[in-house]
Amino acid sequence: MNFPDNLKYTKDHEWISLEGNVATIGVTDFAQRELGDIVFVDISSVGNALAAHEIFGTIEAVKTVSDLFLPLSGTITEVNAELENNPELVNTDPYAAGWMVKMTVDNPADFDTLLDAAAYEALVG
Repeated sequence: MNFPDNLKYTKDHEWISLEGNVATIGVTDFAQRELGDIVFVDISSVGNALAAHEIFGTIEAVKTVSDLFLPLSGTITEVNAELENNPELVNTDPYAAGWMVKMTVDNPADFDTLLDAAAYEALVG
């Protein structure tokens, strides 16, 4: 499995990249493999200010529906519109074309509290 070193990770299997105070978030390669074929991504939280660990949407696979948890507190500013017609991008390219949301982070220093690639890899075995 692929866990890029330039990203941070959560125990809920989301990845996050940060540039200044703008974060991009998606689900990890591990998560998409566990879920199977992604058929729908539902994110209706644009413009909402959410706390870390709050649900910002759901992801539906052939077998299950899972909640998506926000890694950091902030405001959702953008949803990946490509996922509406191509949810399978989460399976084929989870760290690039399959990103889910962008947000303005309340406290960028909180980024450093998330798991690095080695810690996440150890978590998922």
